[in-house]
Amino acid sequence: MTVGLKLGSITDEIGGQDLFHAFFSTVSYRLEKNGWGSRFPCLLKKLYQGRLEQGDANQALEEIDVITSEFRNLSLNKVIWDIENLDASPPWGSNISSDITDLSNYFVTSTGRDLISVLKECLEELRDEGGLIEIVLM
Repeated sequence: MTVGLKLGSITDEIGGQDLFHAFFSTVSYRLEKNGWGSRFPCLLKKLYQGRLEQGDANQALEEIDVITSEFRNLSLNKVIWDIENLDASPPWGSNISSDITDLSNYFVTSTGRDLISVLKECLEELRDEGGLIEIVLM
């Protein structure tokens, strides 16, 4: 199944559930010393759990900016594919594009877009236009 982010009548396709989970697993494992959502509650405890409302958009945008900045300092071998199974690895192994230089640009949607950019665009739209972002299965 494919995961998407739905805001109003628009759904942005993300890709496989495993890729989406890997992004959040990496955030939590590498950047949150006190466990899932301890540092980035809007993204990990609200959005990842299925929905995020307009009132949380500004904080979520601040969280994504911090994640982006800190991911720039993490090499590709620091990716966590599944926080519940630390031995799991991406299906492509280490065979990735030379355009990917660190974890800030590692996660790419099934449509070829940078996942962090898609998240940021959705959050900006939520902040500016209102509504609700929902994770949907496609």
